[in-house]
Amino acid sequence: MPETIRPVTSAERPFYYEQTAALEGRLARAGVIHTPHGDIATPAFIVVGTAATVKGVLPADIAALGAQAILANAYHLYLQPGPDLVEQGGGLAEFMAWPGPTFTDSGGFQVLSQGAGFKKVLAMDTKGLASDDVIAPGKDRLALVDDDGVDFRSFRDGSKHRFTPEVSMRIQHQLGADIIFAFDECTTLMNTRPYQERSVERTQAWALRCLGEHRRLTDQRVGKPYQALFGVVQGAQFEDLRRMAARDLAASLVDGQAFDGFGLGGALEKENLGVICRWINEELPADKPRHLLGISEPEDLFAAIEQGVDTFDCVNPSRTARNGRVYTSQGKYNVDTLPNKRSFTPLEDGCDCYTCTHHTRAYLHHLARSKELLFYTLMTIHNERFHVRLVDQIRASIGDGSFDDFRGDFLGRYLG
Repeated sequence: MPETIRPVTSAERPFYYEQTAALEGRLARAGVIHTPHGDIATPAFIVVGTAATVKGVLPADIAALGAQAILANAYHLYLQPGPDLVEQGGGLAEFMAWPGPTFTDSGGFQVLSQGAGFKKVLAMDTKGLASDDVIAPGKDRLALVDDDGVDFRSFRDGSKHRFTPEVSMRIQHQLGADIIFAFDECTTLMNTRPYQERSVERTQAWALRCLGEHRRLTDQRVGKPYQALFGVVQGAQFEDLRRMAARDLAASLVDGQAFDGFGLGGALEKENLGVICRWINEELPADKPRHLLGISEPEDLFAAIEQGVDTFDCVNPSRTARNGRVYTSQGKYNVDTLPNKRSFTPLEDGCDCYTCTHHTRAYLHHLARSKELLFYTLMTIHNERFHVRLVDQIRASIGDGSFDDFRGDFLGRYLG
């Protein structure tokens, strides 16, 4: 007799997704993700607060700029301050005084960032290279993967650690986010086809172990909100591997536990990002949400949303802000350049963020040149608001049927 899914009780406030609008004949859709800490209207850009903080910005300011949820990094919180401390502090949302939904990634991305040294680079240009021992220039390998898990050294002090699917689940349950991700191996596009095949098999085996451990831990979480577990689809740039991985994850069931949603993971060829999202989302069930990990460039957001992606996260808006890079609907520029020294206009005309409604480019230029900490705060508020507002506008355009016109108009100005 086939195994059936054990429904969570009403007391656990079940997590679910409902679609509210769609583009006829395409995968693009709008909807709502219901979580114990509130609803997320989708598509939505999820702001990244790696170490339970968006660097330099108050949680109240993140809420004020329209962010619906925050994603934190399980790997970093494991190293500092430790998941037990976060749990003792009431879980991620309470610990950081964030009033809305939260996500944590699994730590699997560190297999790429620590193992190969490419840090946050996911939209890659391989230029014909293929190697199973690829290392970014000037980097040392800090993580080694085997079929059971990953050994790695802390970037903080060089101490040795090991992540397995079970360890990742235990850490994320302690952190207590509303949405958590299965432990996966994130390869680079430069790994060979045979390695990508083995990696997809490994990630699928890890996914089943995550489901089992998640079921066990969920049953122990008496009186605590239900945490939704997303499986992560890998397969790099290969259509058959991506489709197979998506089908296998969608069909996965262990001890009555299925995946509550899905993450689209791994390095992606930028020029084929939308195509790869389509391969995956054509295989995934329509009644569950899909999250694209680590992507934020406007042209990529449009491409992915058209192919059925619901949510995104990326550190790029805040990281580029701290480096003086400004996102606007007319493109990007650096505020610390000479033309802005005596420019008494906002970072972007018409922007409704706190920074643009209170300060000028000249002031931001001054803060940048003076290396004032306030510079990071004001710049981050603007760049995060830009991304949150853009995805909100895309969601509205799906609802009223103007998606194609909005995309053409926006990208025509942005890419110029």
